[in-house]
Amino acid sequence: MGTISIVENVSLDGVAQAPGSPDEDTRGGFAHGGWFGPYPDAVMGEVMGRGMAGEGAMLFGRRTFESMQAAWAGTTDNPFGPVLDAKRKYVVTRDAGYAPTWANTTVLAGDAARTVAELKAGTDLDLTVLGSPDLLATLLPAGLVDDAWLAVAPVVLGSGRTLFPAGAHLRWELVESVPTTTGVVLSHYRLAR
Repeated sequence: MGTISIVENVSLDGVAQAPGSPDEDTRGGFAHGGWFGPYPDAVMGEVMGRGMAGEGAMLFGRRTFESMQAAWAGTTDNPFGPVLDAKRKYVVTRDAGYAPTWANTTVLAGDAARTVAELKAGTDLDLTVLGSPDLLATLLPAGLVDDAWLAVAPVVLGSGRTLFPAGAHLRWELVESVPTTTGVVLSHYRLAR
């Protein structure tokens, strides 16, 4: 059976919406997009990179997949594009006719909890989820996530979509915690079974 790990940027008040850019996700009138911009450093790159390293595959919700595809697919002027192109990717969508063009992508159409549970049970791959808050709102309460790599930034946003959906009751065990030079605390948690 495979495992599912999430790698997420989160504010002190739990917001995970639009950390990367102002127009990343403005749903609900969210006006703080790009809030994580001041925080990355070398420590974060090394520690969070461990959460995505290895032979596994990427698992995305459709919105995040399309954003990642637009930013990285086919790019060769950076170290990430070729790695992401070569990596196996799964995109979860309700649209059975969805046909992405990014290399090495498989569509998981239908009910997210069911299709991801089937994938996890039928593979030995370690699957990593980046972003994808809508997908996580389904996977977390269903108990399908095994590990969480969180970069908790020293900022309170006061509004926005939070990482953990209302009603999700999950217990985690701390595996590792590392402070960065910018005040971010990088924590690796494993789901307590």
